[in-house]
Order: sequence, then structure tokens, then C-alpha cells
Amino acid sequence: MSDTAQPSRRIPMRMIAPNLVTLLALCMGLYSVRFAVEGSFKYSVMSIAAAAVFDALDGRIARALKSASRFGAELDSLADFIDFGVAPALILYYWGLHNGGNLGWFVCVIFAIACALRLARFNVMIDDPKKPAWAGQFFTGMPAPAGAIVSLLPVYLDLSAYTQISPGKAAVPYEMAFVLLVAFLMASRIPHFSGKQLGRIPREYVVVVLVAAITLILLLWHFPMEALIVIATAYILLIPLSIRKYRAYVSADRRAADSGPGPQ
Repeated sequence: MSDTAQPSRRIPMRMIAPNLVTLLALCMGLYSVRFAVEGSFKYSVMSIAAAAVFDALDGRIARALKSASRFGAELDSLADFIDFGVAPALILYYWGLHNGGNLGWFVCVIFAIACALRLARFNVMIDDPKKPAWAGQFFTGMPAPAGAIVSLLPVYLDLSAYTQISPGKAAVPYEMAFVLLVAFLMASRIPHFSGKQLGRIPREYVVVVLVAAITLILLLWHFPMEALIVIATAYILLIPLSIRKYRAYVSADRRAADSGPGPQ
């Protein structure tokens, strides 16, 4: 045996960068729990929004740098469960669902479980060879980040200066029903539009996209709760459109299959 030490394997920084972004998202999720415990719900929901932004970026950075890895995928799933399953559940409980007693806590646990099931199914289906090309335009079930953002809609309504609602006991049954609905949408197989197909923008729309992005950032900066209300509501309204579009693709595939190959 040679006594010469083998050189250590060096990992390029491009492989680490996406994981750093994922860890930033995890930090935001953990900070959101701390803020919720301290009663700072505005900072808590903003931390969840920041975690969602970082979660959207890490995968795109990995693809751009060609640095996707199995380690990164596993880390992303674990961070997503904390950021978009556990953290929103705790925020909702400390904000108002604690007024529902054990039932309020039960609803929060169901939400976290639905998020875990959603993430597990996503990991299993991601490499499905039978999936048609158009299926990449859709998620099966509401994605975890969207579920977190939408589930916190009652909190945004309470914190907004224009739509204040009371997190007291009278509203708790409606809030619990809404959270259970979001949990169902995450665990269900209802199709939702995927933003992963928006990697390239037509040249003629670049200016429009830039203006829209800057407008959204400014709205989130100056009117964060109101902007989140609009985002969550718009996402809910898109669900019927995504179902209709998905069914149109399925019908087209069935027609193509029924017609069979042409004459030889």
C-alpha cells in the first residue's frame, strides 16, 4: 500500500450555491416560527414569503449552473416541510387557531401532514417516465409554497389596514375550514399551474415583465399584507383555469390515442 495521501475531492462553488439558497429559505422558515411565538405576525408572514422566494430561486440556480444533485433535492424537501408545512401551521395556531382549543391544534397538524404527503408524492413522481411532455406545465396538488402562502390569507386579512378581521373565537370555525380546504388541495391530485415553464420570456414582453416585477416588489415593500391578499386570492382563482387546461390536454391525448396510427 502506498503511504501517499490521496488528494481530497474538491467540490466547485457552483455545486454549493443552490444549497446555500435552500438553507437561507430554511432560516426564514425558522425565523417565522420565532416571530410567531413572540407575537410579531407581520414579520412572521413576511419570513414565509421570503422563504417562498428563496425556494423558487434555488432550483432555477441549480439548473442554470448545472449543479442539481440528489443531496440538494433531499435538502430542499426537508426545508420545504419546515418552511411550508410546520411553520405556517404554528403561525396559524399562535395567531388565532389556539382559540379553537384541541380542534384548532388538530387542524394545524392536518395541514402539516398534508404538506408532508404532498412533498413525498412530488419526490416520487418527479422522475416518472410515463409522464407526457405537457405535464410539466402542472403540479399534482397545490405546491407546498403556494399552500403556505394561501393558508395564511386570514392572517393577511387581519394585519391589513383595510380588511381587518378578528382572530377571536367567532371566526375560528371559518378559519379552520379554510385551512382544511388548503390542506385538501395540497394532498389532492387536482392540477395546478406550474411556474417552472416560465424560464424564457419572449423578447417583446421583456419590458412588461420587468415593470410587473418591479411593481410587485414595491407593492410587497409598501403594502405587504395587501399584496399578499391579492397574490393568494389570484392563485385561488387560477385553480379552475388550471383544471380546465389540464382536462383539455388529457382530452387531446385521448383523441390522439383513439384515432390510432394513420394508414401505412
